[in-house]
Amino acid sequence: MIKQVKHVLRRLLRSPVFTAVTLATVAIGIGANSAIFSVVNGVLLKPLPYADAEGLVGVGQSAPGIGINVLQLSFSDYFTFRDENRSFQEFGLWNNDSVSITGLGAPEQIDSLNVTEGILPALGVQPALGHWFTAKDDSPGSPATAILTYGYWMRKFGGDASVIGRRILVDSKAKEIIGVMPQSFRFLDNEPDLIIPFQSDRNKATLGNFSYQGIARLKPGVALAQANQDIARMIPIVNTKFPPPPGFSVKLFEDLKILPDVHPLKHDVIGDLGKVLWVLMGSIGVVLLIACANVANLLLVRAEGRQQEMAIRSSLGANWTEIARELLMESVFLGLAGGVLGLGLAYAGLKVLVSIAPASLPRLQDIYIDPRVLLFTLTLSFLAGLLFGLIPVVKYGAPSMASVLRAGGRTLSQSKERHRVRNTLVVLQVALALVLLISSGLMIRTFLALQHVQPGFTNPNQLQTVRLYIPEAQVKEPERVARMLQEMQQRISEIPGVSSASFANSVPTDGNNSNDLLYAEDRSYREGEIPPIRRFHFVAPGFFHTIGTRLIAGRDYTWTDLQDKHDVVIVTENLGRELWHDPSNALGKRIREGMKDDWREIIGVVQDVHDNGADQKPPSTVYWPVVMKNIYDAPNYVQRGTVFAIRSTRAGTESFLKEIRQAIWSINANLPLTGIRTMEEVYRGSMARSSFTLVMLAIAGSMALLLGVVGIYGVISYSVSQRTREIGIRIALGAQPRTLRAMVVRNGVLLAAVGVAFGLAGAAALTRIMASFLFDVNALDPLTYCAVSAGLLAAAAAASYIPAHKASSVNPVDALRAE
Repeated sequence: MIKQVKHVLRRLLRSPVFTAVTLATVAIGIGANSAIFSVVNGVLLKPLPYADAEGLVGVGQSAPGIGINVLQLSFSDYFTFRDENRSFQEFGLWNNDSVSITGLGAPEQIDSLNVTEGILPALGVQPALGHWFTAKDDSPGSPATAILTYGYWMRKFGGDASVIGRRILVDSKAKEIIGVMPQSFRFLDNEPDLIIPFQSDRNKATLGNFSYQGIARLKPGVALAQANQDIARMIPIVNTKFPPPPGFSVKLFEDLKILPDVHPLKHDVIGDLGKVLWVLMGSIGVVLLIACANVANLLLVRAEGRQQEMAIRSSLGANWTEIARELLMESVFLGLAGGVLGLGLAYAGLKVLVSIAPASLPRLQDIYIDPRVLLFTLTLSFLAGLLFGLIPVVKYGAPSMASVLRAGGRTLSQSKERHRVRNTLVVLQVALALVLLISSGLMIRTFLALQHVQPGFTNPNQLQTVRLYIPEAQVKEPERVARMLQEMQQRISEIPGVSSASFANSVPTDGNNSNDLLYAEDRSYREGEIPPIRRFHFVAPGFFHTIGTRLIAGRDYTWTDLQDKHDVVIVTENLGRELWHDPSNALGKRIREGMKDDWREIIGVVQDVHDNGADQKPPSTVYWPVVMKNIYDAPNYVQRGTVFAIRSTRAGTESFLKEIRQAIWSINANLPLTGIRTMEEVYRGSMARSSFTLVMLAIAGSMALLLGVVGIYGVISYSVSQRTREIGIRIALGAQPRTLRAMVVRNGVLLAAVGVAFGLAGAAALTRIMASFLFDVNALDPLTYCAVSAGLLAAAAAASYIPAHKASSVNPVDALRAE
């Protein structure tokens, strides 16, 4: 075996150009697959970083009665499921939050995690210092406590172990630090700085308010189906143990037809990303197939040149298996060596992938080359070597001395049969390349369509956003909060270069949304009937003007509306159209959030806003004023968490941000600022996943195009070199160079045309998988199919022209003399 390996190495070293081209081709194909598999492995295949992660489940619900597929849990659900379940070892609720920290230097806003006491025991993680929340810590009226995560502990307290027992001001309320999480702790895909117990009061819990996510650890031997049956059993119990909120009935909640949704916890981390990653994995796999076809063609040419050698060896007693083994050993060696080089490319490629990946891509820290990726690369390299090595083995592994001698020497023109395999491989390359190029083309069309969407705001690069929160412990009275926000708006408006400024609970596409029931006064509702869910936002006067949302009918809010708490409201045009057939008909109509809330008159209708991203349908939205009365069971309501939108050509500059901070802190110096970014950054982030998919498919398509064109060039060039004598005779008989060039180019284009025909059929079948990724583009878009096909045929013609030009330059005397 060692002797044969040395023989293979010597033979490859004697052909440095062939060896280099082959290794480069294999390395590109294997490296790309290893890089994407590293992403698939890190995001989809690796277990979550908890003990016995397979037993962890997410606990949720759905409400088919109102068309909601994903419904979170309420505290009435929590108390019932915790006490009545038969399937869980541990169970708890959580949600993400943001809190202000003061008294430790400059005020800051940090990410926090609200939990019940069962969350950490469910995950099986112990604090590195101190202890986890007890049932007492999570009880209402108990001393306020908090746990630091490792990063925040190191950053803010320098890793001081004496931090246990210290008190910090969280939203202006003192909380005692009772623990520090270990350095390796990550909560799903979040990295909070602070963990806080809910301390929810069971006696105040009501039905509804489905705002929390659940995590549980299954008891040994309990399957998902059993857990879902257990939740289904407890859902009716919830409705009997807890009262409905004021203005609602138990029947209304029964009519939601709530169903259980217990699922692997990993689903809460990765969501629907799996489909995108498997499509990318398949696309890069096609690139490897094209590379294998390219290498197989190279090996065919190489084996063809060794026919006489192999025939002589056969006649001297070498059997077919020895020759075949030698050919396969050479191809497998090339595959493995290419795989080693591919690992280097994959390592570098992963650095690039992680850097360009959207921030929303989960588990980025788990994407790296590990033993599973190494095994995948080794297996793929071996299989690729076998795949492109088997074709020359089958074709030339059993040479016949008689057939070789009958061939009349290497300079005779080859028969069509000897071209057939190479031509077939080229057709396969072109067909596969076309499928990838059409996929890339569809994503490009999608991206261009997204660029032309009117999102509901204008010039996002000139919109600066800054988020803040005024805690109740710091400013209790809603009226004072409203005055403080108005004064901040006025100070910001006075900054040089600011054309307008206002605030709301969120800006479009930032993900800070709430949805709830909406009642219309002129609609009749049967007892227990549930109206549709609508998107809710809270805005201040001038907000629409600032962000560039057009007023379709009526007027905007005034500060008088807010100061006098007028019962007024603004809606989007699609909501007006749904309820009253025409947006202008909405003016004067009255709506409310709950059965006991005040009716509020619609005074304005604004254009639709793509609040969920440019690729999603604009939600029907209600814009409540940031200050109002009698909503959410509050006699006086003010939106404490706000984001300022500031229009200026100075947006994004450090000097401008400094002046904004000074303006806000001149009113309240204890407010930390967060979410400091331009609206363009916010909007671009909402399209990050589509952009990432586009880039990856474009890379795959470009690689496929390059390999396909190289394959056509190689086959046509070799064909010309084998037809030198025939071409010389044609020239001697008077054939014109133009005619010869056309003949050769026609041959290359014909091969490409056959590949295009097969590729179109394959694309029509396979691109339907991408339908969910497309926006305003059909998976069978004729423009994309025609443009890509024409482009590929043009590339094939260009690749064929170089050997065609060489053919037309053949000297007939030299060609015949060579014979």
